[in-house]
Order: sequence, then C-alpha cells, then structure tokens
Amino acid sequence: MFEQLGLIGCGLMGGSFALALKRAGLVKRVVGYSKSPSTTDRARQMGVIDVEAPSALLAVAGADIVLLAVPVSATEATLKAIKHLVTPNMLIMDVGSTKADVVQAARSALRDQVGSFVPAHPITGREVSGVDHADVDLYNGRQVILTPMERTLTARIKQAEEVWAALGCNVSSMSPEAHDQTFAAVSHLPHLLAFAFINGLAGQSQAESFFSLAGPGFRDFTRIAASDPKIWRDILLANREEVLTQSKLFQQSLQQLEQIIRSDNPQALQDMLTLASETRAHWRMGVRPNQGN
Repeated sequence: MFEQLGLIGCGLMGGSFALALKRAGLVKRVVGYSKSPSTTDRARQMGVIDVEAPSALLAVAGADIVLLAVPVSATEATLKAIKHLVTPNMLIMDVGSTKADVVQAARSALRDQVGSFVPAHPITGREVSGVDHADVDLYNGRQVILTPMERTLTARIKQAEEVWAALGCNVSSMSPEAHDQTFAAVSHLPHLLAFAFINGLAGQSQAESFFSLAGPGFRDFTRIAASDPKIWRDILLANREEVLTQSKLFQQSLQQLEQIIRSDNPQALQDMLTLASETRAHWRMGVRPNQGN
C-alpha cells in the first residue's frame, strides 16, 4: 500500500491510473496537478484525486509513488520541476508512448536520483482524451512495457512490476531502443497512415459525398485519426527516425500491390491479399510469435 500518489497530468491515462490504484486498495490518497486548474477541479469532483496541487512539485510532496501522465515532450521539464523532492524510496513512472527520448530526459533532469524512475508504456488508450473519459478498467488485461535504465534501482523495478500486475496488466521489459522500433511499426505508423488517409480524402472535391457514404470499414480503419493531435505530434517527432523507416517499408509494400494491379495479374493480387488476410487472422493481441497462434 502506498501512502500517496502524486499524479502529474489528470487526463485519461493519469485519471484512469488513479482510479485503478484506488480500486485495488493500493493508495490512501491521491494529490493531482494539471496545467489547467479546471482539469484538476473536475478530477477532484469525480473522485479521481483527493487533493488539488498548485504545482507539479507540490503534487509529489509526501508522495511515495508518482505518475507522469504528460506529453512526452514535457517529460524533462516535469522531472526538473520535481527533482528536489525525489528520493531513492520514491517510485516514479510515466506512461509515454516513446521511450528513448523519455530515458534521455530522465537522465538529464534527475541525474543522481534517476534510479527512482521506471519508464513505462501501457499499451492502451482511446481516441478521446481528458479526465471525463477516465476509466477504472482502462489498464485491466493490457500489456505494460517497462524500459528500465542501467541505473534504475532493482527495488523500484520490482515495485513497478507489482503495481501494474495488481492492476491486471501483463508486464514485460525491453530496451528503450527496441521499444521505439517496435511501436513505430505497430502503433506510430498506423496513426500516421490514418491521419494521412483522412487528410487525403478531405482534400478532394467530392469529400463530403465520400464521407456521407462511408460505412463500418471506414469507421474501423480511421478511428485512430481522431486521436489527440498534440499528443501524436510529439510522438511522431520524438520517434521520427523509426517512423520514417517504417513509412518507407510501407510504401514499398503499397507500391508492390499497385504494380500487381497495374499488371492486371489476378492470381498475384490474390496471393498478396491472402498473405495479409491470413497473417491478420492469426494475430492475437498481446501474444508474441513464439507463443503460438
């Protein structure tokens, strides 16, 4: 049981974490801070937090667990703001979707206190944001990737694993670099494609007619294009090299399909579509290839 959670960022991710921690009986009090006073006020009204803090520093005063639920570009500034109250016995985590930049930010901001920081990426979220969408079950049954550094204290890593497991998560670890390469492929690129597809469609003269006739396939394919633009701006820029690499590979695959269509080769086209269809049909969320289909 933790005495106090210092929650910095009381939106969807942070609010859901606080609610889940409370339901699990893992924390006695939650002190929250967000840049917008209306957000923390709403979080208190909803029971997400118990006390509103006027600053990030005061949100962690007296805390033994801290969660940063802020855009990845704000990580370094946030850690610098709280570093004077960080102790070796405090567990600090984030929920950012990129990790190499977050690790670098932690090293730069926390320096000697960096051992308390355990970078984390819960594989969950929604296309909506804000504390009004906080969900106590957001993390339940989801994967959480930890990317500890060489100086991260073993005790803090163990704590982080126990916390996420208590919330119903499947916890695993990898290097920050491997994390960013992986999620450029399976998360960041799909968002980029969804944004590009919507913009490409919206820029056409018949866009209004197209949108009016779109059905479930369009809805499912484009859902993530409704995600928070500021959050995804930061993610795509923070992981730009890996995202651009994956974009090139995607373009090569698309061009291959285009060439088959141009050549009017039904069998080759069917073979390519079958490969994709069977690969997708055998995919199960959260199961690694060596675990079977």
